[in-house]
Amino acid sequence: MKNILIAGALSLIAALSITACNNSGKTTSSNAAKDTAQTTPAKSTGQSVNGKADELISDYLALKNALAKDNSNDAAAAGKALDDAFGKFDQSALTADQKKAFTDIADDAKENAEHIGKSGGKLPHQREHFDMLSKDMYDLVKLLGTNRSLYVDHCPMYNNQKGAIWLSESKAIENPYLGLKMPHCGTVKEELKP
Repeated sequence: MKNILIAGALSLIAALSITACNNSGKTTSSNAAKDTAQTTPAKSTGQSVNGKADELISDYLALKNALAKDNSNDAAAAGKALDDAFGKFDQSALTADQKKAFTDIADDAKENAEHIGKSGGKLPHQREHFDMLSKDMYDLVKLLGTNRSLYVDHCPMYNNQKGAIWLSESKAIENPYLGLKMPHCGTVKEELKP
């Protein structure tokens, strides 16, 4: 009897989670419009260093898009490209404070990109590192700015309902944490403008 009650409760929780995310997926564009209207679009706090971060952002977005399509091999290739781009990043135009902050962010981001690059065929492991990488990339955009509009999206279900963010180039939700299983689960939380 006890096992039946536990199984029933777990089924109910799973159903509610899926329903909640499916509902947000059906109204993605209206949720995105509401979320962006509710939050003031944030300009980056750092000076845009002539689009210096844009190559890093492009490699990150390629990685995000590969994970959203459950393509572990393309994610690995994008992770390697991002790792390489961090290694080649020219810091000469940065102020001393920006260099220090960049180094802190880049050390962690590079390590996560390297793990993703070496983990082809292991989507769950790649997604764990993508979670941490996304926080670093958010900090990087806040520090250095960008020449393009980006959206900070949030998946409420990832990591046992702890949630996770990612950056996107469009308002349309393409979830890199749940991939093709639940591609439209999530909401836009913030807009980062050039």
